[in-house]
Amino acid sequence: MTAQFSAEIDQNEYLPEGGRVVDAIITVTAQGGDLRDNSQPLTAAEVIMVDVSGSMSMPAKKIAEAKKATAVAIDTLRDGVAFAVIAGTAGAHMVYPGDAKMVPASAQTKAEAKAAVQRLRADGGTAIGRWLDLANYLFAGQQAEVKHAILLTDGQNQHESPEDFQRVLDACEGKFVCDSRGVGEDWVARELRLIASTLLGTADGLEDPAELPAAFQAMTEGAMGKAVADVSLRVWSPAGSTIKFVKQVYPQVEDLTARRTEVSGRIGDYPTGAWGAESRDYHVSIEVEPDVVGEEVLAARVSLVSGGQVLTEKLVLARWTDDTALSTKINPQVAHYTGQAELAAVIQEGLEARDAGDIETATAKLGRAVQIANESGHEGTAKLLARVVDVVDAPAGTVRLKKQVSGVDAELTNVRSTVTVRVKKKQEEG
Repeated sequence: MTAQFSAEIDQNEYLPEGGRVVDAIITVTAQGGDLRDNSQPLTAAEVIMVDVSGSMSMPAKKIAEAKKATAVAIDTLRDGVAFAVIAGTAGAHMVYPGDAKMVPASAQTKAEAKAAVQRLRADGGTAIGRWLDLANYLFAGQQAEVKHAILLTDGQNQHESPEDFQRVLDACEGKFVCDSRGVGEDWVARELRLIASTLLGTADGLEDPAELPAAFQAMTEGAMGKAVADVSLRVWSPAGSTIKFVKQVYPQVEDLTARRTEVSGRIGDYPTGAWGAESRDYHVSIEVEPDVVGEEVLAARVSLVSGGQVLTEKLVLARWTDDTALSTKINPQVAHYTGQAELAAVIQEGLEARDAGDIETATAKLGRAVQIANESGHEGTAKLLARVVDVVDAPAGTVRLKKQVSGVDAELTNVRSTVTVRVKKKQEEG
């Protein structure tokens, strides 16, 4: 691999006397289409899971657009990429190829797959875990460097228990990446976010089935564009320190803390999946042993690694001071992403309270969400929140819950709650 990864760090390294907690935002950027020593793309495998439950025919546009989208995804595959298509109902059924295996993409196999997809009919229930279980079986037979799946559903995971669903997700974790999408009005944001979180993918909802072809193309292009596989964020911390948390905070919030793999007593790896040409931000918080005023110590060494090779590295420093002007200075990046993480949490908590009939808690949480969205310039989230609350005073966080809210409005707000924005330049300069 060529070293085309770069990193920047934002922190206030000054701590007050006795201070222990160091926070840093690490921005990692991978540039250029060829991030490796050779021009050969990563080997890849792709599984497309399409909901064909009975509700996909209500209206018929859903199943029609799902077929178009699947065909677009198939056309987007590079020749030689192993692929398969699964039809999801209360079970999981091979659409193409006929047997439980994957085949290399070629003009012939793509044409055969698209013809098989056109024969799909909507009929049956929904058991998403069984679809993922079959995908996991298919991927197990592949040695591809990038294993990517697309999952489309229009309904709730009604025909399996939450425990069975979780068992499948646990079995799939680390085996492949899955981007999940909901279409229509009856999908559940919590389920899609759980898939995305466990399988290091993305989750979103589409109100209009006509959006499906473009969404499938974008997801497939993203997978085909990955240039470095199995990348981890590696954090070294000194003896006596504690890693409070490690979170991805851009382009969406994802807490990686519990997914640490021990490299040694002081070094841990946190999975980030495969990378193409893209940029992501991470928030690392470390509790260190306090030192005397004037001393500077290395609080953490943060690097991106793949296959044992360090792609880029940055140092997190801590220096103790009795100058309150220095120790109380707030780094705008740290403050911004702390707010973005809170924004995701209060939206989810507020909607959960609303569903439970706890109006007081829901109003307080969603009001706080409106306030944070207003402060951070997160216009997309502000518009979503306006679907579920009437905003009285955005800066103050004063809202009223809407009496009538469609299910899709609440689920869209929920599923997109983890999407973040970067700090504006004027805020950073301020």
